[in-house]
Amino acid sequence: MGDLIAFFQARGVQVIILSEYGLTRVDTPIDINRLFHRQGWLTVKDELGRETLDAGASRVFAVADHQVAHVYLNDRSLEGRVRGALEALPGVAQVLDADAKRAGGLDHPRAGDLVAVARENAWFTYYYWLDDAVAPDFARCVDIHRKPGYDPVELFTNPAWSTLGLRARLVWRLLRKRLGFRMLMDVIPLDASLVRGSHGGRPSRESEWPVLLFEAPGVLPVHPVPSPDVHGLLAQAMGSNIDI
Repeated sequence: MGDLIAFFQARGVQVIILSEYGLTRVDTPIDINRLFHRQGWLTVKDELGRETLDAGASRVFAVADHQVAHVYLNDRSLEGRVRGALEALPGVAQVLDADAKRAGGLDHPRAGDLVAVARENAWFTYYYWLDDAVAPDFARCVDIHRKPGYDPVELFTNPAWSTLGLRARLVWRLLRKRLGFRMLMDVIPLDASLVRGSHGGRPSRESEWPVLLFEAPGVLPVHPVPSPDVHGLLAQAMGSNIDI
């Protein structure tokens, strides 16, 4: 990293490096929407034998974002039961209600009625179906717009396939597309245990925190830098007083 900074400095370039995430090791996926499904609170629609989440008809559903899950209650009478079920769910560290969200800076109408935070070694899946045979067709594809939450399993292909087998599947699907047929690039597994890193919580080890590196005379940030202060430091480092 020092050599990279020196390279830019020699060319008169201001160096600012901000990592977007601090990653931590995980080994416990939490199927939060499957919990709601089993409780009868989450509703699915049958579409040609596949299940898709019906958020409007669901009494409770969650949007998963790595180690944080935003829980939406269409039936507010269930809040106490939902919170109790989440607190008993293995891998969940805490559940934030309205007061806790306000104290944590998450008091926003789109943040969910409850916010679940995973333990350091856990993370939330978006999976809501109870049988992989009825998983929606997009579940096995890279399709960020139809999945109700982030899916890090998109980083993998099915480990049961050989390299030759995977290549054959890819070539066949691309050929179908070239010929004008409907095609799904369905090479993504439905195995959340493949994921070994996540983020969103606050790791106990500082080595797993996000990193902010820059050189700017007169700019002396405190350590650690609170997240809300990052934009001001970047503006100051770039010689700007604009609130970015």
